[in-house]
Amino acid sequence: MTSEEFDRLYRGRLEKLATSNLSDALDKLGIAAAVIGIVPQWGKTKVIGRAITIRMIAAGAAQSKAHLGVDAIFSASPGDVIVIDNRGDLNNNCWGEILSMGALQKKISGVVVDGAVRDVDTCEEFGFPVHARGTVPITARGRIVQEAWNIPVRIGNIPVLPGDVIVADVNGMVAIPAGKIKEVLDAAENIAAKELAMVEALRAGQSILDVDKQFNYEQMLKS
Repeated sequence: MTSEEFDRLYRGRLEKLATSNLSDALDKLGIAAAVIGIVPQWGKTKVIGRAITIRMIAAGAAQSKAHLGVDAIFSASPGDVIVIDNRGDLNNNCWGEILSMGALQKKISGVVVDGAVRDVDTCEEFGFPVHARGTVPITARGRIVQEAWNIPVRIGNIPVLPGDVIVADVNGMVAIPAGKIKEVLDAAENIAAKELAMVEALRAGQSILDVDKQFNYEQMLKS
């Protein structure tokens, strides 16, 4: 699927859904794909796009001549998301202002890091969404290197393949298997519509007991 096809078929629908809606849909379908603890490092940004993956490793454990992220950024299509597997390490950063500007020039949607980042203030000035587990000022130089890119990775305990659909917002992130995107979207839209109807019923003055009974919230994912 090209970036143009993804945008035409799915981006607009995904923009209307929160990761909580998508996580519920994934639960309904029996797919483990939600990651806890990766959140925007500035603002309330939302990242949507196909994954381009990077896996990091300790310096010295692998020979790497590439500056981390450069190949992935260079090869990305507009709207893609850089996904970095650094195994939740908060001691070393693996994303900053230079990579953000490079990604911005390629019209990449954002970066999702299972680990730490830095230069968040500058990234905010650029307007480039950065989602991670935290921040640290320490450089990656001499500490971690890029082991490989565009390969299967794990973010938290969730496998992510190149081309999987990433959605990240203030609630966390989900990695939707590329082959399941339509099924997940259909289910998520149905769930979101039911939850909106519940909110509107409450706003109209119905009691929460009546609304809960009417919509059978606890069984919503089974219907």
